[in-house]
Amino acid sequence: MDLKIRNIRKDYGKFPALNGVTLDIRSGELIALLGPSGSGKTTLLRAIAGLEFPDGGQILFGDKDASRKTVQERNVGFVFQSYALFRHMKVFDNIAFGLRVRERSRRPSEAEIRRRVLELLDLVQLTGLEGRYPAQLSGGQRQRVALARALAIEPQVLLLDEPFGALDAQVRKELRRWLRKIHDETGHTTVFVTHDQDEAMELADRVAVLHKGDLQQVGTPDEVYDQPATPFVYGFIGESTALPVVVRAGRVEFEGQALPVPASEVSDGLARLLVRPQDVELVDAASGVVMGDVVAMRRSGSNRRIDICVGADRSRIEALVSPQHEIAVGDRVGLAFRRHALFPDEVPVAAAARAA
Repeated sequence: MDLKIRNIRKDYGKFPALNGVTLDIRSGELIALLGPSGSGKTTLLRAIAGLEFPDGGQILFGDKDASRKTVQERNVGFVFQSYALFRHMKVFDNIAFGLRVRERSRRPSEAEIRRRVLELLDLVQLTGLEGRYPAQLSGGQRQRVALARALAIEPQVLLLDEPFGALDAQVRKELRRWLRKIHDETGHTTVFVTHDQDEAMELADRVAVLHKGDLQQVGTPDEVYDQPATPFVYGFIGESTALPVVVRAGRVEFEGQALPVPASEVSDGLARLLVRPQDVELVDAASGVVMGDVVAMRRSGSNRRIDICVGADRSRIEALVSPQHEIAVGDRVGLAFRRHALFPDEVPVAAAARAA
């Protein structure tokens, strides 16, 4: 089922939650709505589900306008962060619930419901637990029951709102791989909300990044990481630090010194040079590099993180080096940038990343 979102707007009083979001989701695609709290991602998911009605725009299921249809009419499966299971019902009855409450003309027989529930229990790897109550399950098992219940109604679209948010880190990792496997086996058009960039990058076919109600960028995980469209995307997807620079006649300058950074796509004026820690190289003092002082070091997994202060305003740049790299706090070092992004200063949208 293709899903088309056309210029969706939603306001809560004077607060604009969605500012004309347009997004096409392909049939069978798993897409992540990624952004910080307040970005509008959950509002958009609820608008797709029919739990919120937009103030403007259209939501199309295939070629049919579903903007004013109810949740039941849209036939979507919804999985909440809090599981939302019925505590007084056993696992079997929780999964069967959506089928049993259908109107009589569309309700399957009990034999068919049983077949479907047992099939789903096998799919979500919970065979043998159908007689338990939710309180007798782990958090990961409850979320699997919630997904099975959403799949039981054979939804047109599967929607997941922070599905792993209440689980610990190790369980989250396991369920990510499991959810991707389930998606590949069932082929449902799936939209899931998360603020966890690692989750989005690992699971999704494409990622839609939202910020303050605006859709900043849509692309594959590689595209949004390697070719960020805005400073927000660059900073939110992965780690980065920013260096205040000036673009003058096609050259990038830092405190009057020209840097070997192309600037043909950015107009003259103040700009920001953004760089990721793994793309900062420590070099000897030389022409065309930024000089700085090492002010802090700390271990980070298999690497060491190095904080370097540069320039008169002591801007801080972070670099990753191997533990064997001979360096100490107080050392004077040169910095070179393997990859970077250059944006006009204080322009959050419309500038394309310049990756080198």
